[in-house]
Amino acid sequence: MTEPLLEVNHLKKYFPIQGGIMQRTVGHVRAVDDITFTLNKGEALGLVGESGCGKSTTGRTILRLLEKTEGTVKFKGTDLHELSRKELRAMRPKMQLVFQDPYSSLNPRINVGTAIGEALVDHGLVSKHEIRDRVKEILSICGLAPYHIDRYPHEFSGGQRQRIGIARALIMNPEFIVADEPVSALDVSIQAQIINLLSDLQEQKNLTYLFISHDLSVVEHLCNRIGVMYLGSMVEMAPREELFARPLHPYTKALLSAIPVPDPTRKSERIVLQGDIPSPANPPSGCKFHTRCPFAKEICKQQVPKYEEMASNHFVACHFAGEF
Repeated sequence: MTEPLLEVNHLKKYFPIQGGIMQRTVGHVRAVDDITFTLNKGEALGLVGESGCGKSTTGRTILRLLEKTEGTVKFKGTDLHELSRKELRAMRPKMQLVFQDPYSSLNPRINVGTAIGEALVDHGLVSKHEIRDRVKEILSICGLAPYHIDRYPHEFSGGQRQRIGIARALIMNPEFIVADEPVSALDVSIQAQIINLLSDLQEQKNLTYLFISHDLSVVEHLCNRIGVMYLGSMVEMAPREELFARPLHPYTKALLSAIPVPDPTRKSERIVLQGDIPSPANPPSGCKFHTRCPFAKEICKQQVPKYEEMASNHFVACHFAGEF
């Protein structure tokens, strides 16, 4: 059996809360709270959930843009959080990030050619006279024209800027890409173009994606498996078809019910969750979802449900999984 490209085991990322005159640590925001999963080469895993559930923090901690609190992140068998700065820098080209906001992630003072090619120069991967040819090649792959190389970010539309962001990640010839809400700021028609582009690139280059989104209908088109997060924890993970056909967690059911149905003659039953998401600085006891769950019982308030495999590759954390 081949080793997974990425192994995440019991990953935690807590941010300290400081207070008082001495600015002592008085608590922690549990942004990522004990997450475990693996990702195989060429696979696309979708990570979904409401805003503030810890999706983006998970992605950034995996890439070691944030330091972990606990747990391990292994990329091709190497623990990323145990590497020295020099060793991590050598590993960086193989792991790239596509940002949510393509405009703020681009320097308005430098042209697109420089923005895309600067990492190649920084890592010494090509000589200076080869850079323009490499940048033009990657622009064409991402659906942009070679003459765009000398233009500046403000001269492009939102969709074009996102293509530039993808080109900047791809030029390093990575194996693994974390795409952090890459289409959330785009029009629906442009979203489809970017999703199709990512899908084509995955096929051509055998890329592995961690695709972060709050929209299940978006990840449905790109991802092989989908993980659902709530308040820093993974509550369900399953192959795409299995999750859509047989969700076992009430939170997953509520998210699926919110997907718009394009047929006006067909009525879907919307599950509206009551109340607000609790604070990750003070999560509820027992199951974190029990304060909003319409099926919660006494055990849910007292005991944390085990995250266990209920069917083949279908994991869920719920005391009454599939019983409602």
